[in-house]
Amino acid sequence: MSQAPANGIQLEYDTFGNAANPPLLLVMGLGAQMIAWDEEFCALLAAAGHYVVRFDNRDVGLSTKIESGGVPNVPAMLEARLKGESISAPYLLADMAADAVGLLDALGIDRAHIAGASMGGMIVQEMAVRHAGRVLTMTSIMSTTGAPDLPPAKPEAMAALATPAPADRDAFIANAVKTSKAIGSAPYLIDEERLQRNAARRFDRSYYPAGMARQMAAIMASGSRREALGAVRMPVTVIHGAIDPLVPVEGGIDTHKSIPGSELVIIDDMGHDTPKPLWGQITAAITATTARVPA
Repeated sequence: MSQAPANGIQLEYDTFGNAANPPLLLVMGLGAQMIAWDEEFCALLAAAGHYVVRFDNRDVGLSTKIESGGVPNVPAMLEARLKGESISAPYLLADMAADAVGLLDALGIDRAHIAGASMGGMIVQEMAVRHAGRVLTMTSIMSTTGAPDLPPAKPEAMAALATPAPADRDAFIANAVKTSKAIGSAPYLIDEERLQRNAARRFDRSYYPAGMARQMAAIMASGSRREALGAVRMPVTVIHGAIDPLVPVEGGIDTHKSIPGSELVIIDDMGHDTPKPLWGQITAAITATTARVPA
């Protein structure tokens, strides 16, 4: 793993595959480190002919922490959002999109295929809108336009996400497993030992809940992308789980409807995660998207 300067900060990243192949930038979601893109998953994409780049967003993992932003009062922001009041944040999703473009600059990549999950899907949408000249194709996974009229998360899913991450390692792992079960693909959550191992790895690599709060503030303060997405013209695929309790499938459908010519892939037994049994479907959809641009 390495670090690169990007948009005035440092981003931790690593790569898979042949650098001569078309680049594919993977962008992860809220509070999630780049290791949430499993190495085996990245290897599948590399084997399909991509030069895969994954990275830690600002405020998570080993990338720069925006400590000057303080710790936002997320419950108060949620209340303000429900009332339709304006929300301020230390940074916006547009800044995180500029971070990703800065990483491409640092790596000498002119244009890349981009794929993002959850908040990462929001970030790649911002990239497609604001930095279209740097994007070959875009895949938005289990994400949304952010339009306020879309269905909210299921109460139990939002409650699990809103529970502060414990500072004690064992409690953190137990809470992470509970959250995975609350928001994930229920048919595939039988391997509790794998969930525990992944949670332990996240804790040991970087425990930084303040960053997740600032990222949540960025999501809420960034508003809707629905109208702006109407100008996107590169090949786009939207992937969403039919049983997603955190970002309901209507968010994916709205993203698809907002982007002319986009493809929609709904996976019946997928929640708000990317479990190993679904990697084949997800990587096939990404690869089909990147193939729409001649090498």
